[in-house]
Amino acid sequence: MERSLIDSIASALPVGGGGSRIVRGVGDDAAVVRSGGTLCVISVDAMVEGVHFRLDDGSSSPFDVGWRAVAGALSDLAAMGAAAGEAYIALGVSAAVGEERALEVIRGAVEIAAATGTVLAGGDVVSAPVLTVSVTVVGWAEHERELIGRDGARVGDLVGVTGRLGGRPPRPIPRLAEGQVLARAGAHAMIDLSDGLASDARAIGERSGLCLQVELERLPLDAGVFGSELAATAGEDYELCFTVPAGARAGVEDALRNADGAQVTWVGLVVEGTPGVSFLDEHGDKRRLEGYEHHW
Repeated sequence: MERSLIDSIASALPVGGGGSRIVRGVGDDAAVVRSGGTLCVISVDAMVEGVHFRLDDGSSSPFDVGWRAVAGALSDLAAMGAAAGEAYIALGVSAAVGEERALEVIRGAVEIAAATGTVLAGGDVVSAPVLTVSVTVVGWAEHERELIGRDGARVGDLVGVTGRLGGRPPRPIPRLAEGQVLARAGAHAMIDLSDGLASDARAIGERSGLCLQVELERLPLDAGVFGSELAATAGEDYELCFTVPAGARAGVEDALRNADGAQVTWVGLVVEGTPGVSFLDEHGDKRRLEGYEHHW
């Protein structure tokens, strides 16, 4: 239902995005807007208690919630190849959460912001039935060629992912440096893995009008993750999935290695076919997998 609503919202917006400054609107990880001689990259992300996390069972701390909220929003900038700039937090606080735990949320946000060179520049505080954290992040780029969308995949491209999948770390580190490196190294399309490879790779395929053919046995599994299907569907990896021309493989590997030693795994190929993603098991048989999607 989430994807259907997003499509309906996109169709309700003015043709062309409603402004001459808009370079990219709905359909990518972030919007891109011209601001003077530079490009402003903007994304909004929200986390709601009971939907994205739980405090009552101890599975998430307020500190981790603040960290993850900012990290998840910054991951959208990473997927565009943008440099991080500023963040703004709208905090909805319930009576059950109270002031001290709300401050712990902010402390988590402050720590991940400092670790990524992001400035917390403002926000809002309101009462809410449950703890809600909405983060707007702003990134920057000098030229349009420095930014990558979801729609650029080409037949013959290799499909790669950073890091390992399936672990859902409580304190993810957004791949900001890697996103910029991949953009400079010639990536054609890119997305962050927030809803699981099954959903996010599909988004690249659908936006590009092609099929990402992914081999399940190639997926890099995080420690303690047993089964490639779980790794493809779990979500909240906050790694990057991208496509690059086959001839750029060695250059991409070297660039990532020289940047910060990030692991890259080649998991598939872009082919003609029904737009989306196709997963193949170890026997070459197709498997239908779905990532995370909100339902109501």
